[in-house]
Amino acid sequence: MSNEKMENSKGCRGVVKLTLTAPLLALLLCGCASHYVMKLSNGTEVTTGSKPKLKGSTYYYKAGNGQVVAVPQSRVMEIRPASMGAAENTFPTAPPPKKKHWWHFW
Repeated sequence: MSNEKMENSKGCRGVVKLTLTAPLLALLLCGCASHYVMKLSNGTEVTTGSKPKLKGSTYYYKAGNGQVVAVPQSRVMEIRPASMGAAENTFPTAPPPKKKHWWHFW
């Protein structure tokens, strides 16, 4: 009987280790995949596969297909994490109410 209890306890330890290790591993992997949004001077938003690095007067980043892309610093207006960019335009703004004039009686 004691032999069966030992086998069951070993199985439980493996489940507990897996339960503790899996979330930590997922958290680490999610932190590695970071995308950035570059807003350019013409209003275009470019999503990058890696954080743009400034070298001289040019930003360099890796595109989704693995190519290195260069953008002049003068064209870049803003760089932000993609997670921040999605929450920016969640609520559309309503147009202001039309002003009613006193001479509109009908």
